[in-house]
Amino acid sequence: MHGKQAFTLLEMTVVIMVLLALIGISMYSVGSVTSWRKGREASDKLLSVQTAQRLYLSDHPTADVSSLTAAMLIPYLPDRATAIPTVTSLEEAELAIKLNVFPPIAVNPSGSAYDPSGNNKDSLWDVGE
Repeated sequence: MHGKQAFTLLEMTVVIMVLLALIGISMYSVGSVTSWRKGREASDKLLSVQTAQRLYLSDHPTADVSSLTAAMLIPYLPDRATAIPTVTSLEEAELAIKLNVFPPIAVNPSGSAYDPSGNNKDSLWDVGE
């Protein structure tokens, strides 16, 4: 008998299966991270609009949230923004931000609230608490 031993076909198959399982798990994790990242980006944009709402209302204490418009809030947005930001959904659709509610929310083209996290206080797709 020689000092060298080779892998058997069964051992190679097991190694390949383990590697494929690890690749599958990592691909699932990347998808979850992408979803989380989109939710955080949406939350950051909503928070900037909420900050603009607060700043505007502090300068105009008799104004009502329901009367707010983009023209009123744009000067109060951070980083000298020239337009109200939009949010990208998980399906890559562009969503508007409803400005005349507090806190602001992302809305579908139909006007309904968009929050795939299912929790309006988790700071994903909303401003949190």
